[in-house]
Amino acid sequence: MGPIAVILQLLAVMSLTAAKDDGLVRTPPMGWMAWERFRCDVDCKDDPENCISEALFRDMADRLYEDGWKELGYEYVIIDDCWMSMERDKEGRLQPDPVRFPGGIAKLANYVHERGLKLGIYADMGTFTCMGFPGTTLDKIQIDAQTFASWGVDYLKFDGCSSNPLVQMLGYPLMSIALNATGRPIVYSCSWPAYLGGLPPFVNYNLMGEICHLWRNYYDIQDSWDSLQAIVDWFFNNQDEIQPAAGPGRWNDPDMLIIGNFGLSMDESRSQMALWAIMAAPLIMSTDLRHLDNGARAILQNKVAIAINQDPLGIQGRRLLKEKSRIEVYWRPLFQSASALVFLSRRTDMPYRYHTSLGKLHYEEGNYEAYDVFTGTTVKGLNSTTEITLSINPSGVVMWYVYPLRKHNHTTDTETLRLGYKTIMTNVII
Repeated sequence: MGPIAVILQLLAVMSLTAAKDDGLVRTPPMGWMAWERFRCDVDCKDDPENCISEALFRDMADRLYEDGWKELGYEYVIIDDCWMSMERDKEGRLQPDPVRFPGGIAKLANYVHERGLKLGIYADMGTFTCMGFPGTTLDKIQIDAQTFASWGVDYLKFDGCSSNPLVQMLGYPLMSIALNATGRPIVYSCSWPAYLGGLPPFVNYNLMGEICHLWRNYYDIQDSWDSLQAIVDWFFNNQDEIQPAAGPGRWNDPDMLIIGNFGLSMDESRSQMALWAIMAAPLIMSTDLRHLDNGARAILQNKVAIAINQDPLGIQGRRLLKEKSRIEVYWRPLFQSASALVFLSRRTDMPYRYHTSLGKLHYEEGNYEAYDVFTGTTVKGLNSTTEITLSINPSGVVMWYVYPLRKHNHTTDTETLRLGYKTIMTNVII
């Protein structure tokens, strides 16, 4: 590419203004993605059930449609790496592997759309994808965006392997422009910050929110509690830098939900669901929905946890406390003056009895009720000074949805007191 072309592209980038103020993903996107669970399994001869193929994505679309996921908000079926043929077609377009995707992506998109769901796809801002398939170099951005739109794609995950900071600085904004130019609403997930260390001054989050709908900040999640803890630590250790960047249509992405796989206990699974809800994180599952056990299903389908995650204010939560006892407290403000609290134990010995009060957690004076998200019980009679004692399992959480009680004409108006709780339930049921 000559210097004139590079200058023209830089001018295009500089002219970009509020490209992602388009009404998409005003709450964090929800759905299913192949990568963490199914990786780059392309052996459809010996492993036909688990290989990256159109059959796998049809199966997952069926599960989202038939097993109650769609009604809860899980709507995206997202293809990750390894779907492509090793060569572009004669017109220079990406094409799916003809053996594993014999019907093509457009036909798969139709299948997904017929079930009221949306299809996501993967590409890479570089010469090759992370697994060595054809990448999207700068000269291919426009044709790839047009190809995805022509197939009926609704979501693009744009990775950054086999590239460099200059190429990324040009390519990520240019793909945003190219997607907008197709006229098709396509959610744009960028991996750009993760390749720059995730933090200012190397990452400009004001610009990121104008280019992308969501972005990966940190390393990929692996199927382990250690990996999950490392992600949580990074996000909350750096909350002052990254928390303000999030909001409706622009989300920090700590990566996929690994609940239902092999690396987490039930307590650790509840911890991930709770913390991802506090972070206003995308709820993108990566598990085998065909063989999901009831415990994992109950966590992933918890209506109140989902509703907290999908709160319309879109404010990312924060860590309030790290106690010497290895108990940590997280908080997120919600619609109608409600809030969510998560009490996380980093202990490895036994359940710990934690003592606190709402006042110690910076709640104002007044009367409150709390709904325990995972037990379904309601805690009544709370005020800012009420002593609270919680039993928290090792690697586990207690998660509360807290709402203030309001007085009406010197009497308690029950409907008003529970307005926040009713609103949060209505949001998820609708």
